[in-house]
Amino acid sequence: MITADIVIKAQFYDLDPMQVVWHGNYARYLEQARCALLDMIDYNYTQMAASGFAWPVVDMRSKYIRPIRFGQEVVVAATLLEYANRLKIEYRIRDLASGEVLHKATTVQVAVRIDTGELQFESPAILFDKLRGRV
Repeated sequence: MITADIVIKAQFYDLDPMQVVWHGNYARYLEQARCALLDMIDYNYTQMAASGFAWPVVDMRSKYIRPIRFGQEVVVAATLLEYANRLKIEYRIRDLASGEVLHKATTVQVAVRIDTGELQFESPAILFDKLRGRV
């Protein structure tokens, strides 16, 4: 499968009153890795819209294992697991220095026709074209 890795350094504005990265910021970190993955397959959100489809996230699951702290550098890996009927992406956030897994997550996105709002029960042909030879 296809995996994209990005490196993020936890900033002061990411922290909560307990001095760890606020849980809501993890979704932002996942989104950054997901965008890197979509760029790898040449089908980012702008291209999705241009092809007539929106891909809303309909399910997101997160498992917080260890906190991310101020200044900590982490690697966020996004891996495409499924694409026939939906985009299912798995994420792992690891400490850059030690490789320790800090967070696990998955998201599911489905294709929706922009012009009609109709949910697609099969991924559009353009996605298969973009993935041909990559998976």
